[in-house]
Amino acid sequence: MLVAQFRLRRYVAGVYWLGIVLISVVGTQITDNLTDNLGVSLVITTIVFSVALAIAFAVWYASERTLSIHTIYTTKREGFYWLAVLFTFALGTAAGDLIAERLAVGYAWSLVLFIAAIAVVAALHYRFGLNAVAAFWIAYILTRPLGASTGDLLSQARHDGGLGLGTTVTSLIFLVAILVVVTFLSVTKRDVTEIAAYHPKPHAQVLIVANKTAASPPLLDAVRARAAQTRGTFQLIVPNPAAHAEITDAERRRHHLEAENVLALALPLLDNAAGTHVEGSVSSRHDPMDAIEEALHDGEFHEVILSTLPQHVSNWLRADLPSRIAHLGLPVTTVTAPRRQSSAPNPDAATTLP
Repeated sequence: MLVAQFRLRRYVAGVYWLGIVLISVVGTQITDNLTDNLGVSLVITTIVFSVALAIAFAVWYASERTLSIHTIYTTKREGFYWLAVLFTFALGTAAGDLIAERLAVGYAWSLVLFIAAIAVVAALHYRFGLNAVAAFWIAYILTRPLGASTGDLLSQARHDGGLGLGTTVTSLIFLVAILVVVTFLSVTKRDVTEIAAYHPKPHAQVLIVANKTAASPPLLDAVRARAAQTRGTFQLIVPNPAAHAEITDAERRRHHLEAENVLALALPLLDNAAGTHVEGSVSSRHDPMDAIEEALHDGEFHEVILSTLPQHVSNWLRADLPSRIAHLGLPVTTVTAPRRQSSAPNPDAATTLP
């Protein structure tokens, strides 16, 4: 199921939720086998999976600088996400059993406890401004022991504090509930973030992203066409043209100067195409997606025009940058410079140019 999920280029409710269900079973089995068959204490498993989850989040953030599920548009980020999901289920089973059984709180009161904890997180977010990403993940983690406590409450014998429905009946109840919800989501697509048909705003803020092609005729034509639709304000950003972040200060200054030269050449031409003054800046980010997200964080933009080299030499197109921008909820227009015919192509072009 994970192979199918990773191969998909879009969200499919049935595939995603079946993957979640199967990982939930695997995570639960990991904890139960450690506890029941190998005699590992619930305290130890809770601590171990808490640390494992914290490490997964730390590595994910150190690598991607974000934990937002709305930015999961690469295989690497999706890998981090599913690893975190696995650890949350293993942790949830361990923590739920620890509180209900080892600490003798009971299944019913454990259920109440985790519901209350999620309610507190919601209140902290909606009333006191707790960061949305942090609130999501805290609540997400708390749903795991909540589910474990609910399952135990329904399945365990009455003399153990449960309702005595047994594992078979409880599993069928959850399976039917999951099928109903997934069918509802598949039909209504209530859980899909769709990009609505775009109608240019009366006065739009347009972000132009380009490097070597900032003065290319296709980009100038795209800006000219956009300016003819409605009034707009245009701003050009040039990502740091370095191939990676691990460069010396001298190299960084040289790359920045190169980008400033690109701005000096492109801005007068863009002014003429837009019929208005175009702002321009060089981003400190070498990754174009990071540069775009930073620009969107610092200013309000309604659409993006992305200009890049042709497919055979464009790292931006190879990394599917247009689709990644579209996942942010903004309409994106992609223009490519014409392919130049050459008898002696540059063998390094594919690795040094965006």
